[in-house]
Amino acid sequence: MPVTAPIPAGTRIGHVHLKVSDIQRALDFYCGVLGFELQQMYGKQAAFISAGGYHHHIGLNTWESAGGSPPPPGTTGLYHVAILYPTRADLADALKRLVAQKVQLDGAADHGVSEALYLHDPDMNGIELYWDKPQSEWPRNRDGSIAMGTQRLDLNDLINTKHEKENA
Repeated sequence: MPVTAPIPAGTRIGHVHLKVSDIQRALDFYCGVLGFELQQMYGKQAAFISAGGYHHHIGLNTWESAGGSPPPPGTTGLYHVAILYPTRADLADALKRLVAQKVQLDGAADHGVSEALYLHDPDMNGIELYWDKPQSEWPRNRDGSIAMGTQRLDLNDLINTKHEKENA
């Protein structure tokens, strides 16, 4: 591959657009369980949702997938969409929402740099809910590179995390 200049450091992923089989079922999950807010419907075939009033972090549509089934194992496509929470307490709140709605987790991990919950939406789209630890706490190798890993995440410890203002 040709050597090129790196992408600018401020570059970020703006939104993800997911194909779903049923808009209302998807909204019930993303808004009703995870807490995103509906910003706009595009007819009856698409919805745009976000956190904090942004135009959309997630687009949901049935343009090519109404009534469809998830892709079979062994095919290409999106592995998961990762939703970054601002704090550990916010991730704990997300876990409480999942528990209250009896949403099953596929896994949970402490990656050293972040803590993550893994699950699927009703259309079997993979979802990672996570928060990044402060960079000063990231594990490092002797050469200074990041030493990410996968360790067990203590869900009881996470769910008992308090918001900073609650600790005051």
